[in-house]
Amino acid sequence: MTDNSSQPSLIKTLARRFRSEISLFIALIAVVVGTMAMDRSQSYAKKPVENAAEILRQSSILGVVALGATIVIISGGIDLSAGSVMAFSGVICCSIILRLAPQNARGMPLTEDISIWIALAGVAGTLVVAVLVGTFHAWLITVVKLPPFVATLASLVGLRSLGRVIVQDVNSAITGDSNTQMYVKGAVFRALGQTVGVPLVTFLVLSVVCWILLTKTVVGRHLLAMGGNEQAARLSGIRTDRLKWLAYCVGAVTASIGGIMYSANVGQANPATDAVGFELNAIAAAVVGGCSLSGGIGTISGTMLGALFLRTVMDSVAKTVKSKPDDFQGLIVGILVVLAVTLNEQSGSRTFQRRYFPGGLGIFSWLILSLLAGVISGAMSTTHKLATGATVGALVAIVLGIKVVRERRSTTGKGSP
Repeated sequence: MTDNSSQPSLIKTLARRFRSEISLFIALIAVVVGTMAMDRSQSYAKKPVENAAEILRQSSILGVVALGATIVIISGGIDLSAGSVMAFSGVICCSIILRLAPQNARGMPLTEDISIWIALAGVAGTLVVAVLVGTFHAWLITVVKLPPFVATLASLVGLRSLGRVIVQDVNSAITGDSNTQMYVKGAVFRALGQTVGVPLVTFLVLSVVCWILLTKTVVGRHLLAMGGNEQAARLSGIRTDRLKWLAYCVGAVTASIGGIMYSANVGQANPATDAVGFELNAIAAAVVGGCSLSGGIGTISGTMLGALFLRTVMDSVAKTVKSKPDDFQGLIVGILVVLAVTLNEQSGSRTFQRRYFPGGLGIFSWLILSLLAGVISGAMSTTHKLATGATVGALVAIVLGIKVVRERRSTTGKGSP
């Protein structure tokens, strides 16, 4: 006879193991259903294929960058330079293509009909530069002993400035005009970012490679060990400096691939504005997917769902908020990151039993959260802004007020100070 007693335990084990993925999937369905209910134009219902394709395309570009962020975070580091690496990579790729493209009688590059080998040369050269960027980050962190935050913050600022200089110099040398942007209009190059297939396949392939790296190799186990406790990993004989080099090179290469697809989508390289804030979105996708900023915890499947969820939320904001939706995307991402980090760092049965509003600080936090909820809801509303904000703020104040009162009663009952 078959023993079915192990089946419930197996289900519980799988549910516990993939808790973040299951929660994200349920949240993703809720966002889609909520968007369909609140979107007056009913875009999802009228054009489901077009909307799904666009979300998958944008999620894939974000996901590629988030995979590198995941490897870095799991290793115990942080990379704030991904957006600037993307913009810089677009500059390098377009520069190579402009240099190799055929010229007309006036010596101007013809990018409308470039060969496949020219586009591939641009991609290959850009990836080589990305490895150099990752190596430089690893050197700053392992040899110079800069904190990862400081080392990658320097690249966050510096690479965009360097990109602007390169754009003007290359344009002056090739076209005679010191323009601050580069334009590549070839269909072969644009296909790298405008179509759904190339970004999606790239994302899936890189996801499989990163999954194999983390779960099926000794290097992956060492990365997890280093992220959990770097000193213990070093004492056990793990070469942590080499692992950091690998992690930051992977982060730079994935950001570079994302930058190539980003530039291909818009058909130009503009280091001043390209991929601004993308590094925060990539980190947010990894964190929402279950990565711990303390290191040593995270999954590739969670990051994949995190990127899809984040882009779906952004698309939902664009469709449901009719008054300047772009202005609210960063706010929504910030709220999601705070919630995700809170749940990840304080996961367990005692998460909701924890005291969040102790003492006088708790009272002020209760007031701030209530006011913030009212301001955000009022700003996002298209009509009756004041009434909507006041109503939502009052409801949040009541709900959180119940939590405040219960915490104080619990503290009084236990006799705690």
